[in-house]
Amino acid sequence: MAQIPVQKTVFNKNKYEQVIDINFRQLFDSQIVEDTPSFTVDDFFALYESLFFQIPKDGESDSHKYILQKEADYLGVKIDNTDVQALLDEITSLRQELLSTQQTITSLTKT
Repeated sequence: MAQIPVQKTVFNKNKYEQVIDINFRQLFDSQIVEDTPSFTVDDFFALYESLFFQIPKDGESDSHKYILQKEADYLGVKIDNTDVQALLDEITSLRQELLSTQQTITSLTKT
């Protein structure tokens, strides 16, 4: 049986990290990594707050309903649309009551 010579190169710990990329950068296209903006969770929530009222309530995508469904799927929560509709109806009722109260206050302060 023939013997096959095997050679190995050994690096000490300090030299190893200088020679071997331990961050796995070689697995990513360097152009993609460099072009990716740094966007933090805080940035996301700040933008979300500023866009909140511009986001449509309903829709298959790009809506509050879509975000709610995505979050429910992620959290493993089942959304009961009757509960959601009841809450939306209550919000609408409270807004109408608030508007009526504000109109009453305005009319009383004018007299």
